Amino acid sequence: MTEADFDVLVLGAGSGGYACALRASQLGLSVGLVEKGNLGGTCLHVGCIPTKALLHAAEVADSARESEQFGVRATLDGIDMAGVNSYKDGVVARLFKGLTGLISSRGITVIEGEGRVTGDRQVTVGDRAYSGKHLVLASGSYSKSLPGLDVDGERVITSEHALRLDRVPTSVIVLGGGVIGCEFASVWKSFGADVTIIEALPRLVAAEDEASSKALERAFRKRKIAFRTGTPFQSVTTTDTGVAVTVEGANGEQSVIEAELLLVAVGRGPSTSGLGYEELGVAMDRGFVLADERCRTNVDGVYAVGDIVPGLQLAHRGFQQGIFVAEDIAGLDPQPIDETGIPRVTYSHPEIASVGLNESAAVEAYGADGIETLTYDLGGNGKSQILKTQGFVKLIRRKDGPVVGVHLVGDRVGELIGEAQLIYNWEAHAEDVAPLVHAHPTQNEALGEAHLALAGKPLHAHS
Repeated sequence: MTEADFDVLVLGAGSGGYACALRASQLGLSVGLVEKGNLGGTCLHVGCIPTKALLHAAEVADSARESEQFGVRATLDGIDMAGVNSYKDGVVARLFKGLTGLISSRGITVIEGEGRVTGDRQVTVGDRAYSGKHLVLASGSYSKSLPGLDVDGERVITSEHALRLDRVPTSVIVLGGGVIGCEFASVWKSFGADVTIIEALPRLVAAEDEASSKALERAFRKRKIAFRTGTPFQSVTTTDTGVAVTVEGANGEQSVIEAELLLVAVGRGPSTSGLGYEELGVAMDRGFVLADERCRTNVDGVYAVGDIVPGLQLAHRGFQQGIFVAEDIAGLDPQPIDETGIPRVTYSHPEIASVGLNESAAVEAYGADGIETLTYDLGGNGKSQILKTQGFVKLIRRKDGPVVGVHLVGDRVGELIGEAQLIYNWEAHAEDVAPLVHAHPTQNEALGEAHLALAGKPLHAHS
């Protein structure tokens, strides 16, 4: 190989790619960062950040609509989507400006354009080839559809289209009851739309603990968000007023649901097609790049991070993997990331947050007799009463051992996952957490009280 242009050449500037670039430059390595779109990738521009801005606007709408219960007289005059989008886009623009400035200040060479792997640790952009001593694949993901389901961007849309809508639809069918589907369902309901979720699996957010799914389903019923679980999608046709979706019921009978829009939220697929990965000899599986616990592919000097690697498709996972790879290349010998220790949050109303094993995975790992669970109801938590939110903290621990799972449901519980992930990742026992002082009145106290109860000294009622 001729003299490389860079120590580290990164293909894709999303969460995984830019984190790798920033950490590598910090460690004194020369970095080339190839990106066809905007720095920041899906998360910043069409994912986590704009979606959460919409969810906050939805929370403000609910606060106005429900203000009377707090003794505040206010009315919700309506949703100004132009105003909501302006607020959302402003958040993205400020973060984008900050990231762009940070990357240029670190001496990272940004190579704009569509990159393709064309040789050993080599990426071609336009008519110029760039090489790196190490190549990091970080090409991200796209919104998937289903066979025979054509997304037209008008009546049948993905989350990217949903983020650009200039109106609140009167009615929406959300195909997919996972994180993305439940978040958009929550937003649109708060904005005043009629919402129906269609999910083929037996429950909403099926990757979460069953108790969390049940709690979300209860809350959605109360909010009059309709949902059909165990209901496979059959087909969709467009009508004069929107879409007609045919689904299959439990006994194989078909029924049709009509709405103005169909949001396809059936997950995200890896963006790897046509990028030259197979030609390089990189091991793949259904479009995903296979990598070991050190993010190494089977090709020497080639790493992969983020959504293209099988596992949780979360921005913070890609971000941490990017940092890990930079440190690995620099010879710092970082500790591999425990995937189970990565926190997960669904920002619907109410929120769901979790880290570690759910109950069925814990039973599988340690046996039904090898674990204990405890559920602390937020009804006993002062701040949750003030916020008028319902939910729980559910703990799962190995018998006489560390806590191996923390599951939270309730408004704003995503903010509690920080302590929860320390408890799991530091293999804390309930007795380690029980003496820690939790500020009053906070929802954080619920985590403390749950561990007090699990350590055998419950101060308030728990189930």
